[in-house]
Amino acid sequence: MTPDQIALVQDSFKKVVPIADVAAGLFYGRLFEIAPEVKPMFKGDMTEQGRKLMATLGVVVTGLTRLDTVLPAASALARQHVAYGVRPEHYPIVGAALLWTLEKGLGEAWTPELADAWTTAYGTLSGYMISEAYGQPQAAE
Repeated sequence: MTPDQIALVQDSFKKVVPIADVAAGLFYGRLFEIAPEVKPMFKGDMTEQGRKLMATLGVVVTGLTRLDTVLPAASALARQHVAYGVRPEHYPIVGAALLWTLEKGLGEAWTPELADAWTTAYGTLSGYMISEAYGQPQAAE
């Protein structure tokens, strides 16, 4: 990621934070709409799950300038997801739901440049997580 892309992602996420609960609801609604087969993986309170999602996104977005600070946690999270039944092919679906959510939540602030920055950020992190969880690098876009 370029420094400009990192700045775009970080600045745009600041606009998502005030609507975090709404964004999480949009995300999971969209995820279950485009991939209903993943819904059984989520057995707990979805409000709490949404809070965890937004908190994790916040840590990752903040850490984009120092990826070495977030990669160990991303590795652990990736391995944990395997236990929940997550497979490599789920990562692009999650990415699509995330980008859709950001587009809806940010409205006119969602530009092609911002979409590219978020796509790059998600691709970087998800590619790393797939590699950590499954032992081989794979494209997640």
